[in-house]
This record gives sequence, structure tokens and C-alpha cells, in this order.
Amino acid sequence: MTDAELLAKYRDPSTRNYAFNLLVRQYQQKIYWHIRKMVIDHDDADDLVQETFIKVWNSLEQFRGDSQLYTWIYRIATNECLNFLNKKRRRFFLPIGDVEGELMEKLESNSDFVTSGNELSGEEIQLKLQKALLKLPDKQRLVFNMKYFDDMKYEEIADITGTSVGALKASYHLAVKKIEDYLDKSDTSD
Repeated sequence: MTDAELLAKYRDPSTRNYAFNLLVRQYQQKIYWHIRKMVIDHDDADDLVQETFIKVWNSLEQFRGDSQLYTWIYRIATNECLNFLNKKRRRFFLPIGDVEGELMEKLESNSDFVTSGNELSGEEIQLKLQKALLKLPDKQRLVFNMKYFDDMKYEEIADITGTSVGALKASYHLAVKKIEDYLDKSDTSD
């Protein structure tokens, strides 16, 4: 079903719930993994997916169609992730390194994260990559995840993040360099 058809069904009060259920089924898994890559923990990701779709439900009536529907939903999910991580830092007065350490512990204890939903094979390789990603600033990690794992175009990421394509390209390449450096260091320390 196209976005236009889905929105038409949503705007009709007799098919609103049905249309929203279709929308959730269509985007839930992608949104879950988008969020999970940022917050690592399954329960946190589930909560944020729920919050994302509550916001979608409450705001879908005002969706103007200036962007694609999935881009708009990703933007909501992205903001939920960044707000969650910022609140977590503020709530526990944690410096960035401590939040990174906490996420690293969750990553190591969540074997389902390493083996599910990602394209790389090999549990150890995946774990090393995820550890490298946790070393990145949140927004850089977000850009890397959307480009590398979700295979999004820079223009789509720009719509979601409100950042210029040039800045995204620079951020992505900087993230790749940092990941390579981390992996090189971890290979020599093994």
C-alpha cells in the first residue's frame, strides 16, 4: 500500500484504526532496529518504539506530506532516541563515557543484539563493530547506522536529521575513520 493510500484510509474515520495497524506493521521492525542500534537494550528500544508510534498516532492528522512517510516516522524515532540518551545522562549525571560504558555492558550481555537484525556474520566481528560504534558521538553513530545498516541515501538522512548532505557525508566519513582506528587498535591488542 502506498503512503497516499495509507493516509487516505487513516483520514477516513471508519478505516483509521485499520490504516494505523497497517502503518505499524509496515514500519515497526525497521524502527525497532533503528532505535535498538542506538540504545542497545531491548526493553528500552521497545519502550521507545511504543513512544514513537504514540507520537505518530497523535500527529499523523497534521502530516503534510512534505517528506515521505517513513522519513517522517524515522525523524520521530531519531528524536526519541536522542532525547532518551540525553535524559539518561542528565538523570544520572553521567558523563558521556559512563553512558558509553553502560551501553557497552548491555551490548556484551545482549547476545540477541549481536546475532539478530544485522547483516555482518560472526558474533565477535559484530561485537567489535558495535563496541566501535559506541565510541562515536550519538549523532555520528546515528548517521553511520542509517547509511551503513539501513542503506539510506544521504538525502533521506538529511530529511530525517535536518542536516545538510555535505555535513552528513563528512560525519559519515569521520565515523568510518574512527571505527577503522578503533578496530585497528583492538586487533593489535588481541
